[in-house]
Amino acid sequence: MAAAAPPAPNKIRGVQPLRAAEGHDFFWRRLHSLSGIIPIGAFLVEHILSNFEAVNGPLAYAQQVKFLNSLPMVRVLEWAFIFIPLAFHGLYGVYIAIRGRATVNVYPWAGNWGYLTQRITGLIAFAYIVQHVWRQRFAGVQLPEHPGAAFHKVQVELHNPWMLAIYVIAMIATCWHFAYGIWLFAAKWGITPGDRARKRFGYVCALGGTALCIMGLAGMYAFVNPKYANAPDDVMPSQPAVSLPAVTVPTK
Repeated sequence: MAAAAPPAPNKIRGVQPLRAAEGHDFFWRRLHSLSGIIPIGAFLVEHILSNFEAVNGPLAYAQQVKFLNSLPMVRVLEWAFIFIPLAFHGLYGVYIAIRGRATVNVYPWAGNWGYLTQRITGLIAFAYIVQHVWRQRFAGVQLPEHPGAAFHKVQVELHNPWMLAIYVIAMIATCWHFAYGIWLFAAKWGITPGDRARKRFGYVCALGGTALCIMGLAGMYAFVNPKYANAPDDVMPSQPAVSLPAVTVPTK
């Protein structure tokens, strides 16, 4: 009597863990990981620090916006190091999230919960950033030409309770995504070899992400602070051209 054939292994839906040097995905995932730190992570830190200047009032915030928009080749830098990397990181992140498979129901480990929350916070952050860039950079008053209107423009948006709630949720999600992304980057790139090093670095990332989030929320509060409720539409209005008196040339 022939022995019974062993049962076929159950197929698990989803993408299996990617091994090093397997296909082109390895390169794109590494590039995706790197872009989350440089330049996107650096821009996030700079953006939160710049927005924190709002706690010093509308004029201080306007001066910060004016300074950033006066940098040499600022439009080239804006597209090369902000918009294009953001588009790649966000769209490829959505691609990974759609194809990925979480296993928290099978292996309830902290790493699996991190995997799931990293993708959820990434989707939240990407959706928020798209609308934020459109509304603040391309719609309405053009802030590069009118930096004095920057405070009022954000203030009007945040006085909508729904938008304020979206901003708060997005700030928390973005800072979590960035902090955990740094931890993942260090682990994937061999910067923190071993469980002990990763655990210690996890505390560093958690502390840094929390500090960044608190600073972001504090800067956000400045726009709804009653202290600045009567902020003008433009704290740096364009000065009208000064008319020079007519000069009479004597004739012979």
